[in-house]
Amino acid sequence: MTQQLAERETIPNSPKLFIITGRPGRMGNRLLLFAHFIAFAEEHGYRVRNFTFQAYAKFFVGTCRDIYCEYPVSGQRRLLDSIPGLPKLVVDTRFLFRGARFVRLLNQKFSLFGRSVVNLEELPGGITVLDGPEVESLVRPAKTVIVNGWRLRAPESLRKHAEKVRRYFDPVPEIEQKVSLVMERVRQNAQVVIGVHIRHTDYRRWRGGKYFYPVSRYAEWMRGLAGQFSDAKVSFLVCSDEPRSQEEFPGLSVVLSQNSPIEDLYALAKCDYVLGPMSTFSQWASFQGNKPLLHLHHTDDRVDRENFRVSWLED
Repeated sequence: MTQQLAERETIPNSPKLFIITGRPGRMGNRLLLFAHFIAFAEEHGYRVRNFTFQAYAKFFVGTCRDIYCEYPVSGQRRLLDSIPGLPKLVVDTRFLFRGARFVRLLNQKFSLFGRSVVNLEELPGGITVLDGPEVESLVRPAKTVIVNGWRLRAPESLRKHAEKVRRYFDPVPEIEQKVSLVMERVRQNAQVVIGVHIRHTDYRRWRGGKYFYPVSRYAEWMRGLAGQFSDAKVSFLVCSDEPRSQEEFPGLSVVLSQNSPIEDLYALAKCDYVLGPMSTFSQWASFQGNKPLLHLHHTDDRVDRENFRVSWLED
C-alpha cells in the first residue's frame, strides 16, 4: 500500500520546501493543518515536511515509513528511516522538531539566510489563506519556508485535491482491519449507522465547559435523530474518551467502542453520519470518510437530519 501511494503521489522535487514547526494541539488539529498544506503543495508543486506529526506517523500509509513526514512521498528510504531503532529515537527525542524550531527562532531574530529561508506565521485577523496574495508575496523568493501557526488554510486547494489527501492519510492495514471488525458488528442489524463522538475528559473545563454535555443529553439527541429515519433501522456507534455503559442509552441500538483514539477516528469515518461537539476529531472523521457531520454548539441544539454536512476542515 505504501509503495502504491508513493508511485501515485511522487512528483519531481521542487526547490520550495515548507517545514511545519508549530504544534497546534493533538491529533485532530495536526491532521487538519497538515491536510491543508498537503493540498497547497499538490496545487503548486511544493514539498512539505511536518516534524510535528511524527508522534502519529505510524498510523498512516503516507507517513508510516518516513521519519520526515513528507509530501509528496519520496519513494526512497532515507538513512534515518533505514537504521534500526533510529526512527523511534528521533521521535522520542523530538530531534528534528526541536532543530527546525530552533532554526525558525534564529531566523526570526537574525534573518541568517536572507530571502532564501523565510518564516511564515498566521496573519492577524482570522484565517490566513495560503493561496492568498500576502502569503504568495512572502514565499515567492524563498527556497525554504518555516511554518508556525494554526489558522493557516488552503480551502480551494483542499476541495480540489481532497482524494489525494485522503489517500495519504489512509490508515495502515492493522488499523483498517480493527475498524472493519467494529463496523461489521455495528452494521449487522442496521441500515443506517450514526457515529457519536462523546468528548468529556478535557471538555469539562475547556472554554468553561461550553461543549461538555451530559450523556443523558446525547441519548435524547440520538433518540430524536433515530426517529427521523422511519424507513430504516438505525444503530449508533458511540466513541467516548471515558468508559460508557449500555444503560446510559435506553431504547437505542448502540455499540460502544472500546478501541484506541485512532481506531475510533476511522470507525467514525465509516459511519453514515457523524454527531458530536465542536472538535477537529469529528471534523476529520467527516472529511476522511466523506460523511455528513453535525457539530453540537449548545445543549439546547436541535438535531435535524437535513443539517448534516461533510466537513471541509475550514472552521
